[in-house]
Amino acid sequence: MVLAPTAASTGAPAAPSPPARLVSLDLLRLVAAVGVVVYHFTARRTSAWGDAQPDLVPDVVTRWASYGSLGPELFFVISGFVILMTAWGRTTVAVVASRIGRLYPSYWVAVLLTGALLLLVWPEGKHVTPGQVAANLTMLQAVVGVDHVDGVYWTLWAELRFYLLMGLLVLVGVTRRRVLTVALLWPPVALLVQRLGAADLAELLVSDYAPLFAAGMALYLVHRDGHAVAPWLVVVVNTALAVVLRTPVTVRGLEHTTGVVPSTAGVAAALAACVVLVAVVAVVPLPRLDRTWLVSAAALTYPVYLVHQYWGLWLISRTVEHVPAWLAVLAAVAFSFGLAWVVHRLVEARWAPVLRRRVEAALTRGRDALLARLNAGPRVLGAAAGGAGRAVRRAPRSGA
Repeated sequence: MVLAPTAASTGAPAAPSPPARLVSLDLLRLVAAVGVVVYHFTARRTSAWGDAQPDLVPDVVTRWASYGSLGPELFFVISGFVILMTAWGRTTVAVVASRIGRLYPSYWVAVLLTGALLLLVWPEGKHVTPGQVAANLTMLQAVVGVDHVDGVYWTLWAELRFYLLMGLLVLVGVTRRRVLTVALLWPPVALLVQRLGAADLAELLVSDYAPLFAAGMALYLVHRDGHAVAPWLVVVVNTALAVVLRTPVTVRGLEHTTGVVPSTAGVAAALAACVVLVAVVAVVPLPRLDRTWLVSAAALTYPVYLVHQYWGLWLISRTVEHVPAWLAVLAAVAFSFGLAWVVHRLVEARWAPVLRRRVEAALTRGRDALLARLNAGPRVLGAAAGGAGRAVRRAPRSGA
């Protein structure tokens, strides 16, 4: 059997480019990132404030800012939506290259910036080692048991595992039926695997956050194909599963990190709201969201998420004794966005497309070489069989 050559080798048109990204989704990402920033700078207990944080940050601020810790959950719902928008009708090579180009350039710079801060400028902020920084550059540090240089990187490990699973779906072929099947069955299967004690497999299946990713996938089907019972049923089931699974864990975690016991009902409602917000974007037209300043602000979401925590806390630690607490926080937020703007302009906007193209070209060459070898196999076997047949016909017959 001869495998089909690639479009590039035949001159056929390439797969259609992905649909334009919805600005409203990027703005939701920005809202989630701002929530995380405010949570880290105010609600989460940290040595940057010294011993005065409970006095300087009122309980009411801590309670409300704690909900910003659910920004990653909103990220995950959006990722489930966007990965299908990006992957539908495209090759596995194109999808892998787009994710690598999107994630790695800003991440590399963020790791080096935070590593330099903690190694050279503010070692009391967190103990890290040069080897730890080097391992973090792979984004696979969790695989080899190395701690994150910055705790926010945990979400990237969750995203990578989700992208791996979606890569398998793209390899098989993305169809509406397959997406619905995966979005409905994957979360309970992952939960069952976790309950059975297969920890490594459960981690690979992103068991803790699978319902959120799956809800986003189903919402994309609503956005793409219109209202139908099946995708909305998947959304509802996964939302309920996410609320049941994540609410107790989140409440305990926030009590530990903030010193304040959050409202269980409030946390459950906030988790459900993560899905509801993406659902609104999926089905409700939101005009006048394409203004330049909004698009520019939304573009800073990823870099500000990566660089804000320790650089912002370092600035708070240097200013909190000299200015009011609210001004120290405001300065840290402004500084984080300024640093993110530099990373976006000098790294993300410039080098992400370059890396994507180079990775896609390299993967395409590797794929074509593999297909050529596989295609050559039947021809080599056929030639060998033909040669053996001719040798038999030419051989002298015994007794002639």
